[in-house]
Amino acid sequence: MSTITVAPAALGSRRLRPLALLRRPADAFDHIGPNWFASVMGTGILATSATLLPIGFPGQAVFAVAAWVLAATMLVALSAATAVHWIRRPGIARTHHRNPAMAPFYGAPPMALLTVGGGALLAGGRLIGAGPAVTIDEVLWTLGTVSGLVCAVAIPYFTFTGPSISLEQVNGSWLMPVVPPMVSAASGAGLIAHVPAGQDQLALALACYGMFGISLMASVIVLGLLVARLARHGVGPAPLVPTMWIGLGPLGQSITAVGLLSKAAAAGLGVAYAPSLRALVLIYGIPVWGFALVWLALAASITIRTARRRLPFALTWWSFTFPVGTMVTGTSELSSALHANFLAAASVILFGLLLAGWLTAATRTARGTWSGALLRAPRAT
Repeated sequence: MSTITVAPAALGSRRLRPLALLRRPADAFDHIGPNWFASVMGTGILATSATLLPIGFPGQAVFAVAAWVLAATMLVALSAATAVHWIRRPGIARTHHRNPAMAPFYGAPPMALLTVGGGALLAGGRLIGAGPAVTIDEVLWTLGTVSGLVCAVAIPYFTFTGPSISLEQVNGSWLMPVVPPMVSAASGAGLIAHVPAGQDQLALALACYGMFGISLMASVIVLGLLVARLARHGVGPAPLVPTMWIGLGPLGQSITAVGLLSKAAAAGLGVAYAPSLRALVLIYGIPVWGFALVWLALAASITIRTARRRLPFALTWWSFTFPVGTMVTGTSELSSALHANFLAAASVILFGLLLAGWLTAATRTARGTWSGALLRAPRAT
């Protein structure tokens, strides 16, 4: 698998001029791939996580708004950079969907759209007003949902019909194309109250539960393949070790979706279903949350073991952010629904882990981008 790694010396030098490691500044756009949008996801989840935390902290609202503004700005900048990449290097851009290293990350742009859209509704409305926030969310949710569903079908199709892939090539990034529908399910819950009552609310609620099922079934299959790969071939190349954390994404996001839909979907499905929807939070949420903690412990242990030997920086380090953020939102929703103090405390601890992961990934990405090291052609690992 190809990935972008950055040598510590290149990252650590403060004397480097901007893009010093590139031949020409214009070369900065030559290797912009969909994997870069993971940084938008990881930043946007800060706003969502901070807003849903059951325990407040000083400046919480300001923090959430600032995180959303930063994520929205990054989304616009990366969208523009991607457009330039397609104009300058169409030959490279057209190969991404057939590249087993890059293709899974086509799930990142839809999730970036959905994360920024959901953040507009939860946090951005304090800055731009409720009306514009709903409009932004409706547009981005629609774009993210449609592109996410296309991705969930197209990327597996290209994988199944392309060159043979061995079990040894499976890694956590394979979850990326199938998680967007789960993000749509969770973020769509917030829109149910803003569509006309009756058939529109019913259709949206059913669509959210349908996308929940699409992503859940596909994620279970991929997680099974990933466990089989780990058991048979070990953890693999060091730069890919952080992708193990992506396993938290469908787990935490599914808990979030169940929690948010339990409060919102009754408007479309009818009050008769409300008790069953609330019961699903306990019946589904707690067992999956327990498994997610085991996966978190396993991913953290393997990451620490690898870091003791050598864990070079790569864009895969953004796997430390969004998946952990879904655990924060999922735990927060469980705490809200079940009124369990230990879950509230757990959500705060996980939020601290999210902040640490974001600061690490963001700092290293900024330094690698400044020097140009992250913008060079990826090397095979």
